[in-house]
Amino acid sequence: MPVLVGVLDFPQDEDKPSCLEQVIGPPSAAKSAPCPYVLQSLGLSEQIFLEKQTMYEFKLADLGEGMHEAEIIEWLIQEGDTTKLDQTIARVETDKAIVELPAPVIGRVSEIRVKDGQVAKVGETLIIFETANTANGDNATKNASTTTAETAATPAEPTSAVALPVAVNTRSRIQAAPAVRKLAFELGVNLEQVTSSGASGRISLDDVRAYAAQARTATPATSQNGVASETPAATTTVAQRVSPTTEGTAQKVGQAATPTEDRREPLTGLRKRIAEHMEHSWRIVPHATAFDELDGSALIALRSALKPVVEQRGIRLTYMPILIKLLLPVLKEFPIFNASLDEEKREVIYKHSYHIGVAADSPEGLLVPVMRDADRLTLLEIASKLEKLSEGARKRTLTLSELSGSTFTLNNVGSFGGSSGTPIINYPEVAILAVGRLQEKAIVQQGAVIVRPMMPLALSFDHRLIDGALCGKFLARFKELVENPAQLMLDMV
Repeated sequence: MPVLVGVLDFPQDEDKPSCLEQVIGPPSAAKSAPCPYVLQSLGLSEQIFLEKQTMYEFKLADLGEGMHEAEIIEWLIQEGDTTKLDQTIARVETDKAIVELPAPVIGRVSEIRVKDGQVAKVGETLIIFETANTANGDNATKNASTTTAETAATPAEPTSAVALPVAVNTRSRIQAAPAVRKLAFELGVNLEQVTSSGASGRISLDDVRAYAAQARTATPATSQNGVASETPAATTTVAQRVSPTTEGTAQKVGQAATPTEDRREPLTGLRKRIAEHMEHSWRIVPHATAFDELDGSALIALRSALKPVVEQRGIRLTYMPILIKLLLPVLKEFPIFNASLDEEKREVIYKHSYHIGVAADSPEGLLVPVMRDADRLTLLEIASKLEKLSEGARKRTLTLSELSGSTFTLNNVGSFGGSSGTPIINYPEVAILAVGRLQEKAIVQQGAVIVRPMMPLALSFDHRLIDGALCGKFLARFKELVENPAQLMLDMV
């Protein structure tokens, strides 16, 4: 949970109360100023003490996995609102998931420092609260109502905000979620021309659809002599949705639907995290990839035999749970594939837990939910848990523990419609296996040409720890088990 501190900044150990708290207790418990001797030792007057006593800074803390920053997706409260304890006040996006932030105190929102769509560093103040015990409530209300984005960029004391004569629209960055940006790109809509219908200024999916619909209906009609003409009513309707930020707003009505200039957008949200992670893995790990293919006839037969029984229990059985179950004994037979490298100590860490990452698609990009302790689960449990993880990935409801800590990743490229591919290692893992789509191919077997459902395999590995020969043995063993799944009976207790 983010850290809550008072604006009185005294050097101290974070785990210990300050000298002020030792005298009067924590700030929330203080109802009046301490004795004059304490105030004199602190160099404060009673009025200043009471003013500062009621202002609280809510800072972003590490929400898990050593994160360094998070993007504010949406504030659910506004300046001037009164919050309840543990009320959800914001949704933030970390490297792994979307997290809801609860209110740490009961009080009034004095200032929101980091606006929607902006990125906050760990330790940065997100919002300032003012409790009900206020000696200067009127001034605080005035200050909160006149705070601008420039104040958030240069934090000041909560009581020193200066009132501005007029409210100015200074939106320097388009406030829109990745899904909204994707829709705008598909519809050819320039987000700079879209006006938000919400009070927060954040552009929604409905705003983009409405703008695109109005742009289509307002496209200039061609007259009989071949000259394009614009109807005044359509021009007025679209012009109302154009942001009046520059003098160049008198553009053609249909320009949003058919942009003539390249459009630039900042890399944000999940896509930014994916880009950073892939870049880091490709730069650090010397990748090598081995390819093979297997006969999927036995796999298809096994699934067909188990599917009716599994569905009677309300579980959907795909090929992935079976492949995970067949992969686990191979990882135990070749433990280096379930290891990692300590870069600083230059030591190989062999993992005794088998947390299998499964690549899953989401509206904002690729996620890797983690099936923890997969070797301790039955096939039914793997199928049930995999279905829940995939649904959570699509809805972006997975927790941080469900998106981190994998020891080996299995990527079913076939589920995305691909036949094969070269996977990038999910650092700090040392290998990743991609399986492609089953498709019939003509192969030669005992001198005869026959047709078999073949599944492509691509195993990328860290060449610092794994050699090509060992990779070949790993693929051969996995191929043997998939083509003869009954061999699992030999190792069952």
